[in-house]
Amino acid sequence: MLRPNLGFSATDTERQRAAGIVDERLGNKVSRTAIDAARRKFTPEFMNRIDKTVVFKPLGPGELRRILEIELDLVQQRIVRSANVAPFVFSVTDPAREFLLREGTDMKYGARHLKRAIERNLLHPLSNLIATDQLRGGDLIQVGLDSAANRLTFLKEAEDMPAYAIRELANPSIAPQAGVFSTGTVLEIPRGMNVRSSRR
Repeated sequence: MLRPNLGFSATDTERQRAAGIVDERLGNKVSRTAIDAARRKFTPEFMNRIDKTVVFKPLGPGELRRILEIELDLVQQRIVRSANVAPFVFSVTDPAREFLLREGTDMKYGARHLKRAIERNLLHPLSNLIATDQLRGGDLIQVGLDSAANRLTFLKEAEDMPAYAIRELANPSIAPQAGVFSTGTVLEIPRGMNVRSSRR
């Protein structure tokens, strides 16, 4: 990678990208501008020695959602494969996913902070629920959003699920059906745990 910002300045393209406006036309314009700038900057002899030129396009909402899905699936697989914790399954509602995306992405920096947002808003509360014995192996947890408090909520939908059901629900191609096993138990985050958003 030679220079990631070669050929770019505070133009309309850069402002659109910072504002989150990403479309096919903008992506093609970014690619053409970057390749043209590289050809102007470097000699033809040097450019001939480069086997492949790759232009990284800005992430759009679809790509960011896919990255979130991958990260949540990795967390679920870690829980299922953990030797220290009896496995449980969680499902995240659409408003909670949007909350995590808002907390973890910035169009200027992309999805770099998404893993930290998941850790801060999902993993730490789940860890505290395990530590306070409110969450046990075989549980199905629905992660929702309390928009008034601007934080995630945790609702126990099922208890003592058999291992085969946990394996099926942990598979990302099989989405948990909300309310099928519902016990309606609301889990409370211990008082020392603050899950509120740091953004305004």
